[in-house]
Amino acid sequence: PPQLPCWKRSRRELLQCLERLLRALLTGEPLAAAPAASQPAWQRFLTDCRGQGLLPSPESCAGAGPQRICLILDDNFYYQSMRYEVYQLARKYSVSFCQLFLECPLDCCLQRNRLRSHPLPDQTICLMARKIEMPDLKKNAWERNSLILRSSDCTPEDKYMIISLLTTALENPVKQNEENTGQKEADRAISAASTVHQADQTCRRLISQTMKDAKDKNVPPSEMKSLAEELNKLKADFLEDLRQGNNLKNQICIQNPCSDPATSLISSFQHEAANVVNKYIFK
Repeated sequence: PPQLPCWKRSRRELLQCLERLLRALLTGEPLAAAPAASQPAWQRFLTDCRGQGLLPSPESCAGAGPQRICLILDDNFYYQSMRYEVYQLARKYSVSFCQLFLECPLDCCLQRNRLRSHPLPDQTICLMARKIEMPDLKKNAWERNSLILRSSDCTPEDKYMIISLLTTALENPVKQNEENTGQKEADRAISAASTVHQADQTCRRLISQTMKDAKDKNVPPSEMKSLAEELNKLKADFLEDLRQGNNLKNQICIQNPCSDPATSLISSFQHEAANVVNKYIFK
């Protein structure tokens, strides 16, 4: 959907490209055409695949014969829900799936980032370090083929552990009808992410309307910036509460015991936002 952020659209397009490739490799049928909107990403994907010899001809994968191919998705995948989308593809096509998670201390990440030709802001690295979700082998059965290595002090033994991980995955492809105890948790994670997104959009609209009301009530222009910063910080705190499943403003939840968390958050946010605005109006 066009309303998705650019990075989310890119992730979705890449997963769609990956699925077309899997279908072609497994069936020998010609590669499915991509929608017009995804053509640029699809052409870049095809170019990379051909460069690595994955496609025997520009038009199809027919005649490729049996192949053992390892597709590496090199990404942060900092939410489990992002990785679960890839697992779902593996299950759909009964192919192997495993995860190699590189655990790196924050100070080492920051140092490496500063040496890049185009470094990210330090705050971006720090934010991701706080949000990243490591594989949970006990909670999520679908993550059982995972290996966690410290990327700051790799040892010669690590390569043997990686080979063992790949071998185990290859010998145990994911079954289409495989039941796993972690699927419900993963589905809940995806649902929670959607709830947070919807709440975020609603809070943004409330902030926009609140700023307009404050302007109409003659809040000085010199104070509008401070007001906006306070409201955005308030929104960020409330969304984090929702994301973590914390009790959202106990008094609101008690008053509305039947409300869902997102509804409670929005109601509580409106209440707190009104208090913030009143500080500026009644100075």
